[in-house]
Amino acid sequence: MLTLHKIRKDDGGKHNTESSHRVSVRDRLLTKEVADLEANLPSTCKASFPDEDKLHHFELAVSPDEGYYQSGTFHFQIDVPEAYNMVPPKVRCVTRIWHPNITENGEICLSLLREHSIDGTGWAPTRTLKDVVWGLNSLFTDLLNFDDPLNIDAAEHHLRDKEDFRNKVQDYIRNYAR
Repeated sequence: MLTLHKIRKDDGGKHNTESSHRVSVRDRLLTKEVADLEANLPSTCKASFPDEDKLHHFELAVSPDEGYYQSGTFHFQIDVPEAYNMVPPKVRCVTRIWHPNITENGEICLSLLREHSIDGTGWAPTRTLKDVVWGLNSLFTDLLNFDDPLNIDAAEHHLRDKEDFRNKVQDYIRNYAR
């Protein structure tokens, strides 16, 4: 389990666990949320923290076990802004993908990542990193949405020819998601 702590030396050279400055609300929340996330990660996901002192920046790998994207591993960068939990994390897909809800340059259409949402399913302060990870995981199954696409070309491709769409997805997996 990752923890966030600050240690300073007092004048006598002894370690003092009191912080010389306040830990932000974001960092206090992340300490709890990361532990919860690690305990409740979907079996198809793996989270990694390149710098354990920066819980606000981490990576997620999703390896779907069903559907069009089954044999690929897709990587996401997640950055949690200082204003978290009032604003959602910033998420970008760094694996090229042919997907109706993810553009080829990594933009993602997932309602819970929207700060303002007309349908009421957008970000709320009650949401957590676990919700974000489960939402990203679901983009490959339950939340795969061809009716409200961000990548219109991918959605129209699926509408025109589902088998050719599947073949193009597999080509992208072979070339970018192994």
